[in-house]
Amino acid sequence: MSTEFLLTTLVIVATPGTGVLYTLAAGLSRGARASIVAAVGCTLGIVPHMLAAITGLAALLHTSALAFEVLKYLGVAYLLYMAWSTLRDKGALTVEETSPRSSLRVIVSGILINILNPKLTIFFFAFLPQFVSTDSTQATLRMLELSAVFMLVTFAVFVVYGVFAAAVRNHVISRPSVLSWMRRFFGGAFVALAGRLAFTDR
Repeated sequence: MSTEFLLTTLVIVATPGTGVLYTLAAGLSRGARASIVAAVGCTLGIVPHMLAAITGLAALLHTSALAFEVLKYLGVAYLLYMAWSTLRDKGALTVEETSPRSSLRVIVSGILINILNPKLTIFFFAFLPQFVSTDSTQATLRMLELSAVFMLVTFAVFVVYGVFAAAVRNHVISRPSVLSWMRRFFGGAFVALAGRLAFTDR
């Protein structure tokens, strides 16, 4: 495994995006366990993009404006739904010993956040081949290996983000005024990410 690939992966994964935001919100609102579950969901959401890139389906998204636009606006709609849910749910950011949401729901939300982001497919389509030799007889296996490493790094980094958020939540969201600002921040961040996705091109 090349150092260049690992460093590039780490930079890409550590850059705050929808997955990081979702994991932070889970850690702040429901603790370390919920943040780890959220990280699992976000990591699993990478799988369809990885498979699409490896099997060549990403080429369709890259060449078909309609396919890309449909997936993009589904992603925008879901991010706006996440923003609305965050602002509407007055209990979304409270310190609780048990999670009011099932692990399955947290995982599904994390998966959907990443599935409905067509830029991930394009990213894998453009990123993976750079680290695979063009004359390799096992290019598919090599891309699977690199994708597995990317997923492991994603999970590890997201867990770090989430556990850190869980560690400071008692100091942050036990104050009512901070709770209100946290809801606005996460709601606004989801809206901003939806806007950025809406204006992205292939």
